This record gives sequence, structure tokens and C-alpha cells, in this order.
Amino acid sequence: MKPAISSIARDDLRALFGRQGEPAYRADQVLKWVHQKHASGWGVMTNLAKPLREKLLAQYTFSTVELARLQGKSGTTRKFLWRLADGQHVESVLITASPALYGESSDRHTLCVSAQVGCAYGCKFCASGLGGFKRDLESAEIIDQLLGIERWHQTQEGAGERLANNLVIMGMGEPLANYDNLLAALEILNANWGANIGARKITISTCGLVPEMVKLAMQPRQYRLAISLHGATDEVRGKIMPINGRYPLAELIEAARQYQREKSGMITLEYILIAGVNDDLGQAKRLAVIARQIHAKINLIPYNRVEGLEWKRPEEEVQKAFLATLDSEGASVTLRHEKGNDIDAACGQLRLRAQTELAATSN
Repeated sequence: MKPAISSIARDDLRALFGRQGEPAYRADQVLKWVHQKHASGWGVMTNLAKPLREKLLAQYTFSTVELARLQGKSGTTRKFLWRLADGQHVESVLITASPALYGESSDRHTLCVSAQVGCAYGCKFCASGLGGFKRDLESAEIIDQLLGIERWHQTQEGAGERLANNLVIMGMGEPLANYDNLLAALEILNANWGANIGARKITISTCGLVPEMVKLAMQPRQYRLAISLHGATDEVRGKIMPINGRYPLAELIEAARQYQREKSGMITLEYILIAGVNDDLGQAKRLAVIARQIHAKINLIPYNRVEGLEWKRPEEEVQKAFLATLDSEGASVTLRHEKGNDIDAACGQLRLRAQTELAATSN
């Protein structure tokens, strides 16, 4: 299989070009077309000679993703389903929101991308793992989700140069379980010759892989960290997140403290409110304690119903009471506004629907 152009670092591409008798600045031109001009293909790279473009076509894969389905309307949350070369599918979500994803009105956009096909961690409320874990994404498949959306954006009326201002690795899969490919992708997305997204505008989510959290804390980039908590005691969290059996809250909190010490930025605690499971006020009070311990802000997310799962979102009065309790306990908290309940919003739902439809047509 040909290497993907999007995942080749500048120094490596310069070296590859040099061995073929091409000057280094030609490699820089190619990377600018790919990562910053969001070229739709080799043919539009008009400052490259035709023989070089033909050579690039023969030697490199231009994109590892193909748009299979798009949901959502202009000005709202949009979900993209990507078909990969092996026929698997992953999702990305484009959100018109504040950088912290808190549902405030903003002209900025946050892109949420996937790191794996499926998920092995079995969170009871999540659609991503319902079809099981298939494989890690290659670094190019992570990068190409962003580039694919930017290329789509270029086809829209009134499109500017760049759409995504903030990047969140919070789609399908557990990002830190694909650590090496993820960090390789982020190096390119952060580079000034790449997508040039600042490290503090990149957030990595985790269900709580403690060793990888510590490892991430020690690497030099100032990426932000979001922890999928969803339970403020081991008893509650353990019922819905099997990972809590391997890394209970005490270990998770200590790893979060270490990350905060190394990076100084505020951590985000993601907390999906599930009716009758984790929405009582005792959980709210304990959640506020954890947030204060690790200098974290809390993102409350009413549960998005997943077909085939029993869980429900709490009534609005319960949500407001939970929020008020956190406020009274001095926690920094926001209740996320509705952003995607009409578009298979929970991670993995669009992929599951597509797989179900494909299975039905093949029978």
C-alpha cells in the first residue's frame, strides 16, 4: 500500500524528495497544498510540474478517508461518516461552539475526530463499542478526518481558508490506547507547516488509562486533557465503566494531578448524566470535591439515547438540580446545550446505523 502523504513529516518528505533529485522547497510546496490550502487532489497543485504531480500520484495515497454520509444542517452540529480503505467506518463531528464545547454561541468551530474503529473498553452507555473493537487508526486516518472536512468546506459557498479552530480527540475509540499513532498525527496537526493548530487548542480525551496519562504528561506539547469520568465514586463509575476496575478513582485522580502539575492548564471532567444511575445529588457533591482536587472544570452532558441500550437522560429538573449543587459547592461547571440529538449524536451511532443498513442490503 502506498504511504499517505498527510502523515509524512516535513523533514522526511524533504529527504525523500532529495533522494529523487527534487529540491527541498518542492516538498514544502506539497505540504502547503495538502495541509493549508486543502487541495482536492494532485492535479490542482499548479506550481508543481506535471511530471512531479504524476510521480506523486504513483507514489503516495492522497487521502485515506472517503465521505460516506453527512448529517446535519448549516450552522448546526454536523456529523461525517468516513469510509476507510478496508471498508471500515469512523465518525467525525463538526460543532459550532466555544472551544470548550459548552454549547455557547460562537463563530468558531470545534472538530471532534476518532482514534479507533470501535472500542475495546465497553462503557455501558456508549455506542462506539457495541460492534466491538476492530483496529487502531493509522496516523494518516486521524489527520485525514480533519483534512477531509476542510476539503468539504472548500466546496461550500462563502468558505474561508480554514474551518476548524479547535480539535478534540473524543470520537470513536480510546485515544490513549492508540498512543503512538495519535501523537504522530498530532505532531503534524500542530506543526506550523502542517495544520498549525496550537497545542492548547487540542484536547485529548481518555476513559482513564493511567499509565498513558502519565506518559502524556511527560511529553513536551501542551495538549489539554479531558477525562471521561461519568461517576464520582468507584461504586457508581464501576457499574458503567469497566476500566474503573483496572484503574480506580484514586489512581485516576493522582494521574490527573500529575498531568495538571506538568501542564498547568485546567483539566476537563466529562460527565454524562444518566437517569437513575449517576444523577443523584450525592454524586454531584462528590464530583465537586474531585474537581477541586485536580483543578478541573466539569462538562455536564445529558445522555443522548442510543438505540438498543436501556439508559435515559434525566428530566430537566434533575439536570438543573445537579448543576445547582455543583455551583453551590464551588465547582466550575457548564451544562452542555443540545447540539446533536437529531443526528445520531452519541459517538458511534451513525456508524452503527450504516453498518446495519449495509448488512440488510447484503442479505
